[in-house]
Amino acid sequence: MPDMSLVLSMLALLAVIGAFAGVLAGLLGVGGGIVLVPSFFYAFQTLGYDGPGLMQMCLATSLATIILTSLRTVHSHNKKGAVDWDILRTWAPGIVVGAVLGVLVVAQLRSATLQAIFGVLALSVGLYMSFGRNDWRLGPAMPTGVTRAALSPVMGFLSVLMGIGGGSFGVPLMSLFGVPIHRAVATAAGFGVLIAVPAVIGFLFVSMSAPVPPFTVGAVNLIAFAVIIAMTLITAPWGVKLAHAMDPGPLKRVFAVFLVLVALNMLRKAILG
Repeated sequence: MPDMSLVLSMLALLAVIGAFAGVLAGLLGVGGGIVLVPSFFYAFQTLGYDGPGLMQMCLATSLATIILTSLRTVHSHNKKGAVDWDILRTWAPGIVVGAVLGVLVVAQLRSATLQAIFGVLALSVGLYMSFGRNDWRLGPAMPTGVTRAALSPVMGFLSVLMGIGGGSFGVPLMSLFGVPIHRAVATAAGFGVLIAVPAVIGFLFVSMSAPVPPFTVGAVNLIAFAVIIAMTLITAPWGVKLAHAMDPGPLKRVFAVFLVLVALNMLRKAILG
């Protein structure tokens, strides 16, 4: 039997994390994974589960929550006709291939290496959020042919290495190729499903070394999954209401600074241990 005091401590920490992630997702439109992965890392480390597979578990559990949140988001956006199903259909094969390759690579890497990778990629996302401009363009339409065949697996691969859905890479990419922002956000939620489903199936078969939290299957912690889903369902609508009541622009810049600091701390821990 797992230590009930540890289970209760986990539940309390995860409830706070889920509430925070839900409000941020609703308020700023940021993907939950970019908040959940470092939050899981610090929570499980604090609880004494700082094993060699800690980052694998954080990435896998984050992606498990993204399956449900992305499906819900796609359904909501599709009712408003915002999802570009042509982009989703044509980019799907490459994204799925990249996600599967991502699981195979993650399963072989040490936690410190994954921390460093997360730090570098999160730093890039934070800097783009800080300094990126809405009028930047790489082309007038989404790439096809060889360019799409190269970019789609890269997106799936990098997203799994960060434990995130389609928003952090998909929205900037589509915006750079002229897709309107509301359509990019809606379609990127579909990318999240394509990334998370094959990745989580793979992570369920990853063998983890002790110590791991109770109720962990493969690399997915079921307690964290359940609590995060429950809390984000409650708090995401609060964030949406706040977004309509105030200008989220300044808060987005504050979050970008917060993300940069989190990324730098991840890099520091990866380098110094």
